[in-house]
Amino acid sequence: MAEHPERANGDSSSGEFDGHTHVDEHDARNHSVAYGSRQNSISAAERARRNANAKLANPLAGFTHAQLKNKGANYVKKYAIGDQEDVRAFELGACLAQDPAKYDTIQGLTGEELEVLKREFTNRWSQPRLMYLVIALCSLCAAVQGMDETVVNGGQIFYTPQFGIKGEDPRSTWLTGLVNSAPYLCCASIGCWLTVPFNNLFGRRGTIFITCAFSALACFWQGFVNTWWHMFIARFALGFGIGPKSATVPIYAAETTPPAIRGALVMQWQVWTAFGIMIGYVADLAFFQVPDPPGVTGMNWRLMMASAMFPAVIVCGFVFMCPESPRWYMSKGRHFKAYESMVKLRYNKVQAARDVFYMHTLLNAENELKFEGQNKLLELVTIPRNRRALIGSEIVMFMQQFCGVNVIAYYSSQIFLDANFSEVSALSASLGFGIINWLFAIPAIYTIDTFGRRNLLLTTFPLMSLFLFFTGFSFWIPEETMHTARIACIALGIYLFGIVYSPGEGPVPFTYSAEAYPLYIRPLGMSLATATTWFFNFVLSITWPSLQTAFKPQGAFAWYATWNLVGFVLVLLFLPETKGKTLEELDQVFGMPTHLHAAYGLRQVPYFFRRYLLRQHVEPERLYERDDGGDAGDMGYDHDTEKAI
Repeated sequence: MAEHPERANGDSSSGEFDGHTHVDEHDARNHSVAYGSRQNSISAAERARRNANAKLANPLAGFTHAQLKNKGANYVKKYAIGDQEDVRAFELGACLAQDPAKYDTIQGLTGEELEVLKREFTNRWSQPRLMYLVIALCSLCAAVQGMDETVVNGGQIFYTPQFGIKGEDPRSTWLTGLVNSAPYLCCASIGCWLTVPFNNLFGRRGTIFITCAFSALACFWQGFVNTWWHMFIARFALGFGIGPKSATVPIYAAETTPPAIRGALVMQWQVWTAFGIMIGYVADLAFFQVPDPPGVTGMNWRLMMASAMFPAVIVCGFVFMCPESPRWYMSKGRHFKAYESMVKLRYNKVQAARDVFYMHTLLNAENELKFEGQNKLLELVTIPRNRRALIGSEIVMFMQQFCGVNVIAYYSSQIFLDANFSEVSALSASLGFGIINWLFAIPAIYTIDTFGRRNLLLTTFPLMSLFLFFTGFSFWIPEETMHTARIACIALGIYLFGIVYSPGEGPVPFTYSAEAYPLYIRPLGMSLATATTWFFNFVLSITWPSLQTAFKPQGAFAWYATWNLVGFVLVLLFLPETKGKTLEELDQVFGMPTHLHAAYGLRQVPYFFRRYLLRQHVEPERLYERDDGGDAGDMGYDHDTEKAI
């Protein structure tokens, strides 16, 4: 198997590679950079690091089938995994693990086993029933996440006046922002950093259960508060459920699913989070007209806030019906339990043995990267290849928040009220945004690997900026004489923004961050990426009410519209394309000096205008070449993108 269990979609791993990333000099004559074959003066430590990282691409490359069978049999005996049937499964599984696509070259497989292995490539969604239960679990966890985030959108319309923080004075605006942003403050400061200890102590299923229990209890708690500071505490506690869950569920999905559907499931986290966001708006609208019973004030918003507990309770009810992650068992030295769990998730023992053996071999290869005396956090900054991946990851994570989407997700009902919508119309308009956000997230499963990460962002950032400017400036339409046109333009701008956000800045950041870092440092890189997005989520949430009061809607929307233009420039100059790159190709991509890639990005501007606007025939610039002389792909608007369009 040439793919890392936690690798995002689109990155198949090469079978054999010598571990060296060679670099060509910049060719000024034709403005192409063949950055691949003439850098030889690298340090011994860097060479060791590259060799080890390349080994992770396929740690079984170079072995004969006889050697692999022997390794498989020895693994069974060493860990006392099973009987003779299991020995056979691991002998064949070890051979399959080297290259799953060459299943027809393995001697000793039965006709039924060959048919199952063939279906992995011809019908990738043909999976055992228990695997679909895992898929349902991961999808419902994503929906919990989305609903946790958006029920406050409608609830704040009613609880802010009850708590005395409805006005436009600085105290009211800052306290409204503080209450709304409380979960994300917890996520960035505490919650995200609990992921590792929770997973070590409780496993993947246990962590999911605990975090969903936190979410359910915190949501229930929100329905019983009577002051702003009590709501702040309840919502801060919600962050203990949101933070670790957002990191654990994608890991659990990656560690249990076959490679053929792994990338799609990583993408579906975004799709089903968008679905949960929509259901949050549905709950707001459903409970809007609930009357107050005797002795209770604000029954409608209390039901809105508490309703997000129900999907979390459902997750808690069936999470332990799913098997534990085989990789987690293996990290604890429980190899038989890992195999037992994998057998439940595959059609036959040969499939399970293949995946378990590859997982074991990969873990051993990863351990070789734990060089003594080296600080991984320091290596993120001091090693140029890692530093460029860090820059790219932080750009997309920062811009996921500062593109302004969560202003709409958390405050759209209040925005529509400020545009003189009625309360029920404001909630209905927010639901419209939720539906659009979900529906247009679905095509992202296709577009992210067709158009590429960089191309999607370069296309959508200017459009998001345009639509935010349009939304903000629509507030200047006279209310007295053109009421219908005013509210129509404001709603249209927000909806168009949602349409272009969903396939771009929606799915790209987590996918890009998951594949940009070298495998040995990826967990640390992803922790920083997750903490970044939650921190700036907090910043956006707490500042919006005050920003809108100070700048008025026109200036507030223009602020984030301008940030989208900044995002376009940052992506153009500093974000390499990672679509379809193998591990060794990614080393080559991020091995290019930043100033050369920035110069290439600037040259893409006239190329784009000439080719796509003036319709001239201009050959795209080849930024990288493989060591074998083949084209490793342009990183701007390339042939593949043009064909896809």
